[in-house]
Amino acid sequence: MNTNNQRTISWIILTALVFVWGSSFILIKKSLLYFTGPEVGFLRIVITFLFLSPLAYKTLKKIHRKYYWLLAVSGVVGSLIPALLFAISETGIDSAIAGTLNSLTPLFTLLIGLMFFKFRTRWYNVVGVMIGLLGAIGLIMANSGGNLSVNIFYASLVVLASILYAINVNLVKTYFQGISSLDITVLTFFFIGFPVLIYIVFFSRVPHMLWSTPHVWEGIGYLSILSVFGTGVALIAYNQLIKWSNPVFASSVTYLIPIVAILWGVIDGEKFTVSYVLWILLILGGVFLVNARPYAKLNLASRILFWKK
Repeated sequence: MNTNNQRTISWIILTALVFVWGSSFILIKKSLLYFTGPEVGFLRIVITFLFLSPLAYKTLKKIHRKYYWLLAVSGVVGSLIPALLFAISETGIDSAIAGTLNSLTPLFTLLIGLMFFKFRTRWYNVVGVMIGLLGAIGLIMANSGGNLSVNIFYASLVVLASILYAINVNLVKTYFQGISSLDITVLTFFFIGFPVLIYIVFFSRVPHMLWSTPHVWEGIGYLSILSVFGTGVALIAYNQLIKWSNPVFASSVTYLIPIVAILWGVIDGEKFTVSYVLWILLILGGVFLVNARPYAKLNLASRILFWKK
């Protein structure tokens, strides 16, 4: 596949991920009506593991054992701990705020890549990160009416999850170039899913709840949608996006997630103001610069700005 086709498909994947992951926060919120934060996080991992497990045996035979421990680390850092952190955070802050704070991921991706992974970038990519971050902060302020006194503890859980996502993006880009995105996703969930399944079955109240309280199956329905599409399928696409593009562009999906998360809030009766449009446009401009390459896009931008032919 040539570079132009890869870039086109990368944008398609990015757009699909925005809608899927932007909807994940409302699904977590609905699931918390039936389960505790840790239960939601663990069940999300278990359901994804069960969905992908039929592919595990064949994948294990295909991948060299030297990658096993790195894949396990990727599973813990990029999936298990963030799933717990996001679920627990939404017991204390609004889902739209959680989705918006998640947009810090590209900034952490760039900083970690520069410091530890010898990641190279250009000044306008950095400017794009900053502009997108400014738009994300503006969305937080607009969504909270200018009052940023959200629960610091729960908000910090989202920030920590974003840092872990950023670390994992760089891990995938650096160490897993020779492994397909499907194999990466299948094995990361194989290594973390089996022990979590044992915990859920033998050491949690979930089996008893499913047996004695039929209405909690509705919560399992929300979690199944979240796990299969928002975790399993989406991570396969996301890992491919990382391999085709640069880590900062891949993580810039989190700049656009708040837009969808806030729209779900509007559907659910939350407010929407004209100022949201400004911050959304700022975020889109940041994503443009994050993905900009020398000459082509910057020249296009200058022609538009200065009406050059």
